[in-house]
Amino acid sequence: MAMESSQTALGAKAPDFDLDGTDGRRHRLADLRGPKGTLVMFICNHCPYVQAVLDDIIKDARELQPLGIATVAIMPNDTEAYPDDSFDSMKRLAQAKRFPFPYLIDRTQAVARAYDAACTPDFFGFNGALELQYRGRIYPVRNRQRLPGSPRELYDAMAAIARSGKGPAEQYPSIGCSIKWRD
Repeated sequence: MAMESSQTALGAKAPDFDLDGTDGRRHRLADLRGPKGTLVMFICNHCPYVQAVLDDIIKDARELQPLGIATVAIMPNDTEAYPDDSFDSMKRLAQAKRFPFPYLIDRTQAVARAYDAACTPDFFGFNGALELQYRGRIYPVRNRQRLPGSPRELYDAMAAIARSGKGPAEQYPSIGCSIKWRD
């Protein structure tokens, strides 16, 4: 079932985390943050909305890196109910797609709750001071396809944050699969 991201207040501080990555290391927000900003996104393997935009997410992350924006992906779903999102499956996906960012598992779902994440994909764009400046979508989609000629909203917002520390005034929620919370 499609769900919209919640509208977390802009300016909110990024909650810290310390999570296992598919690269075999633990990752903390403090170690991952970029000098000009940080994009924290909640994604998973099985969601058709994520699958539809994953190549563009990877492209955006690669193109934002030289601007001083770091990117990290966190998988928040219940892996017992959704085995396609297991840690081993995450490792395979990260390797197959050559993710240019750490892919972390949120086993307790505490990080997703701290961020008020609602769906996959769900994007949180922070400035260099780790203040939330973007809470939007990657771009407009219809039937999980990008609307032709539409702007790259996520990329444009993060590039603006890299330049000015501020996100756009107008932002539209991301749409995706609901996070699969444990009972």
